[in-house]
Amino acid sequence: KPPLIITNLHFLDNLFNMTMTFRQDSDVYRPYGRIEALKKPQSFSIPAKTKLVAWVISQWYPGARRNIYYEKLKEYLPIDVYGKKHMKLSWDDFYQTISKYKFYLAFENSIYKDYITEKLWSNAFDSWAVPVVLGTSRKNYERFLPGDAFIHVDDFSSPKELASYLLELDQDEERYKKYFYWRSHYRVRRETGWDNHYCKACRALQQAPDYQVIQSIEKWFLENR
Repeated sequence: KPPLIITNLHFLDNLFNMTMTFRQDSDVYRPYGRIEALKKPQSFSIPAKTKLVAWVISQWYPGARRNIYYEKLKEYLPIDVYGKKHMKLSWDDFYQTISKYKFYLAFENSIYKDYITEKLWSNAFDSWAVPVVLGTSRKNYERFLPGDAFIHVDDFSSPKELASYLLELDQDEERYKKYFYWRSHYRVRRETGWDNHYCKACRALQQAPDYQVIQSIEKWFLENR
């Protein structure tokens, strides 16, 4: 579940021996994705782009910052929205469709430490659309990927200023291409199944120096942001 809707964690006091979450300081770290360095630089080809901005969303959490930001941003540039109550998009057509867009709104439903989900790793990167991120801080994002691999909404004073920047990039092919240069040296890795993570948890339990119990999951998860 996203951090935005997690409640009643106090019922889980003293029930777990380890944490296994998207947070890097978990006992067992389970990220949504990661990048790894290539052994040698490689060339790449950017898919042809015919459209500007896409966003795929299924859950509209009331009060989420991303909803408010989107409502303002769409006043200044066209945004094609797919998902529940919007344009239909099947998984079979997902990547082919989104790859036609120059930018993808990788807007997280929660602003939380290390919470960088498939919205960036899969929806944007696997579709070769430049992610426009809204979530944790730029500094936090840059712990996991190059700073020139994404555009952060916090780098702009307003949605209007961000829209102007995206429209400028749309007319400047060389500046736009710079958001792909990192792909010469890195590739995206995603572990979609749980098998490998269960193995990680098993190894962590076997290698743990001492027995432990998490007295308060709520304190660890909600206070140590």
